[in-house]
Amino acid sequence: MKLMDILRVKGTNVHCIEPRATLADVVRKLVDYKIGSLVVRDGFGAHQGVVVGIITERDILKACADGCVALADRRVEEAMSREVITGSPLDSIDDTMGLMTEHRIRHLPVMEGDELKGMISIGDVVKAHHHMAVVENHYLKSYIQS
Repeated sequence: MKLMDILRVKGTNVHCIEPRATLADVVRKLVDYKIGSLVVRDGFGAHQGVVVGIITERDILKACADGCVALADRRVEEAMSREVITGSPLDSIDDTMGLMTEHRIRHLPVMEGDELKGMISIGDVVKAHHHMAVVENHYLKSYIQS
């Protein structure tokens, strides 16, 4: 199974924010959409902007721990992760699980070249992995019983 298979089921909608937005804007979007991260894009419009980072719940917690500036006064570009770990639609579930575990990340933008194709979470990967195990188990039992 590949990441494109997860996106086919889950969908390709990705919530984004601009680097000049405030961290209060991030919190509002995370709560409103019940999600754990936003892709940071420099500009919106016809080209949907270039991916310049990702901001997660963990980044918000770090900003709160700093405590120097209110979230409404701090910009996304000050707190976001700039080096974004990404996956490809053709990446396998097993490889992706290893990548996310190695880098200790829970959200992975799926990119094809410079185009953002979707976003998967570690929960999506675990669910897909579990589904593959259940199907394999079913076929093995059928084979043994026949």
